Amino acid sequence: MIQNPILRGFCPDPSIIRVGEDYYIATSTFEWWPGVRLFHSRDLKSWEQIPSPLQRKSQLDMVGNPPSGGIWAPCLSYDGERFFLVYTDVKTKKGKYYNTHNYVVWAEDIYGPWSEPVYLNSIGFDPSLFHDVDGKKYLVNMLFKFKGILVQEVDPVTFAPIGEQRKVYQGSGLRCTEGPHMYHIGDWYYVIVAEGGTGYGHCVTMARAKTVWGPFETAPDNPILTSDQEDPEALQKCGHGDIVETQDGEWYMVHLCSRPVGGQKWSLLGRETAIQKMVWDEDGWLRLAGGGRYARSEVEEPGFLGKLKETEKNGMSENGRDTASPQDTGAGDREKAYIYRDDFNEDQLATCYSSPRCSYNEFADLSVNKGFLRLRGQEYMNSNHHVSLVAVRQQEACCSAETCVSFEPVSFLQMAGLAYMYDSLNFFLLGKTATEDGQPALTLLRCDRGEETEETEPIILPEGEEVSLKVVVEQDGTVAKFFYHIPGGDWTQVGGEYSTEILTDEYCRGFTGAHFGMYVHDMVRMEKCADFRYFKVEWQA
Repeated sequence: MIQNPILRGFCPDPSIIRVGEDYYIATSTFEWWPGVRLFHSRDLKSWEQIPSPLQRKSQLDMVGNPPSGGIWAPCLSYDGERFFLVYTDVKTKKGKYYNTHNYVVWAEDIYGPWSEPVYLNSIGFDPSLFHDVDGKKYLVNMLFKFKGILVQEVDPVTFAPIGEQRKVYQGSGLRCTEGPHMYHIGDWYYVIVAEGGTGYGHCVTMARAKTVWGPFETAPDNPILTSDQEDPEALQKCGHGDIVETQDGEWYMVHLCSRPVGGQKWSLLGRETAIQKMVWDEDGWLRLAGGGRYARSEVEEPGFLGKLKETEKNGMSENGRDTASPQDTGAGDREKAYIYRDDFNEDQLATCYSSPRCSYNEFADLSVNKGFLRLRGQEYMNSNHHVSLVAVRQQEACCSAETCVSFEPVSFLQMAGLAYMYDSLNFFLLGKTATEDGQPALTLLRCDRGEETEETEPIILPEGEEVSLKVVVEQDGTVAKFFYHIPGGDWTQVGGEYSTEILTDEYCRGFTGAHFGMYVHDMVRMEKCADFRYFKVEWQA
């Protein structure tokens, strides 16, 4: 069986393709760099994160983008010769109209190099590229303010529009029609869309027509996928789907979902990616295998899985915990501790790391002090421009993150340490700084919708010593505790117990998820550096 979610912790809006026996999923990253996460699998069950297509500033410049702006709902496709990625860069998301710029890049190899972007339009978000069997290509757009789905033929080389753009589908009536994907299957053109808004009423609906231009008729008994809101243990917010046919002719849908923590409507882990087995009914509509419309937490494996050689299964990290190979505690398949420890002995940072808005290569270095990650301080965490933070997404409700930092501040305007954060307005910072008279000190900062508080009096630290820092998230993911120790000492708690609600989608009104990271700021000259000896995260499934 496949356990959902398959990509855990902040991996929403999945787009899936199959190329031979290889499966690839692209997900949104919003303001996090690099743009778009890519994952690879050969069994639809175990997924490995691979390098992003958007790693150059010429492809994506998100400096100044608002929280939960940036990359929305990418579409990954393949036409038999090249891979294509269509993506939206959201520059503003307030006011009458958002500024949503749509681009396409391509590559002959999924690992790159990926092209420079070609601008498509700015009329809405979540566009997709449809490759028809006759070689023609079409851009499928939602129109801003959810005014329907548009189809535009484009030149297969330049992507310039050909002919007129037409509205082909208004939606099923469940509101907020977005995230369109089009398919030509048999005699029908199908369009799958997200509806209901990306909250607890989210769903997947389907329509079909005899031509790409419509008219499209909505499937009876829509939606074809949604969530059981009455069951607190069920996957929630299920919607925004994409489908794929296996090499054996079976069908699966990937879709976003959420696992609220602590029995609350707190999506601390953000929106994740799940998978469902699908079947075609006698009338030519997709349905969940086994009936119903509610997403399942456990799904039947594809039939080809038994044919895979054991050697082909190796090398993947189970259930999308792409930060490391899990270490089994022997407690059973769903009772494992997944431990990741990075001692920074490689030449490049692992693919699991992200940074807000701009490349961590602009401020991070692994070569100056071997065995350490050096970060150069820039702006304070509440900036939407240049913040020195290297982070991983939170993938389970109960977990811990830990690091050890060497930092010699000379001003209270300098700080380095451990961040537990959602965005530039909602975060905790446990770090080493200096008092106004220049003494090294530890402090815990809490920012709640932009309102900041110091949660403790400064804790004076010895001169020149490293300090280890840790955050532990417990009580079903609803409570965070912070700790520190200096060499030769024991772990000591800093402050009290803190609600994680301020790091949830619902509280922040955002689309991402909680992160743990190594952080430094220097508001004196933006040049003070901090050295991190290791970074460790432990997830409890």
